[in-house]
Amino acid sequence: MAEPARRHLISLADLADTDLRLIVRRGVEYAQCRPTGERPLRDLVAGILFRKTSTRTRTSFSAGALRLGAQLVTYGPGDLQENTGETIEDTAAVLSGMLDVLVVRTAGDEAELRAYAVNRRMAVINAMCADEHPTQALADLTTLAQRFGKVEGLRVLYVGEGNNTASALTLALSRYSGTALYLRTPPGYGVAQRFLDRAQLNAKHTGALVEERHDMAFLPPVDVVYTTRWQTTGTVKHTENWREVFAPFQVGAAVMAGTGAEVFLHDLPAHRGEEVTAEVLDGTASLAFRQAENKYHSARAVLEWCAVPETRGDPVRHV
Repeated sequence: MAEPARRHLISLADLADTDLRLIVRRGVEYAQCRPTGERPLRDLVAGILFRKTSTRTRTSFSAGALRLGAQLVTYGPGDLQENTGETIEDTAAVLSGMLDVLVVRTAGDEAELRAYAVNRRMAVINAMCADEHPTQALADLTTLAQRFGKVEGLRVLYVGEGNNTASALTLALSRYSGTALYLRTPPGYGVAQRFLDRAQLNAKHTGALVEERHDMAFLPPVDVVYTTRWQTTGTVKHTENWREVFAPFQVGAAVMAGTGAEVFLHDLPAHRGEEVTAEVLDGTASLAFRQAENKYHSARAVLEWCAVPETRGDPVRHV
């Protein structure tokens, strides 16, 4: 009997449009407690490999896998024989004979994750790499869909470093019709051009708008303001005076009032008084902690889609 072909989630650009929407819709269903209590990952084994620190993502995938019936094998940054010279390809060949899913967080790039995804016996999930944080964006979309009842047509202002969260958000929102993403990133800390280029290709099909500026001179009316901490996990600032460069990009009450935003999002952890004021983070518009909880609901949707062969969409995507 042939083994099931499982799905990888390395980049949001790999997802078909229907699969992207299916995962988001399923995340909302999990958040609303609508699933029946079935355990679709029963008898499966999930590996959790985190080379970098994590609170929300590691816990969401670990708890999610357990809730769905899987057993866990966890690895820290020093646990695998890669530290003694074994190649990723050899490691993947071994792990794929024992695991059904491998959730990976790394400071490396997308190529490292694709090296793990050498076959379909073991699903590989990108739980953040240097390039992109796709599961964060899926949790963000889940939060938006839960709050507004849709993603289409929403206007989002992203303020802060063009990091892996920003690149994933850029890829994600541009896949929905009529959305607008206004990126306000400090000079020298913008979103990588390849993500902007891909988003613009998406936008040609969806009518979305993606705009990046490196100042806070003009803030458009939006539904949502989103920021991330200035000291992103795994990154190093390339200018000594980076705090001075970032200072104008703090989200405070004036930014929220000036944009008319109903909702504030933050991927956490947050540093009150740096990227966001306590007044905003702890205020009535903030959904940051619901957003964090939705990482757990979204993680279950991702695990189910990757590991259960019947959870399918069509093969068509914009890019």
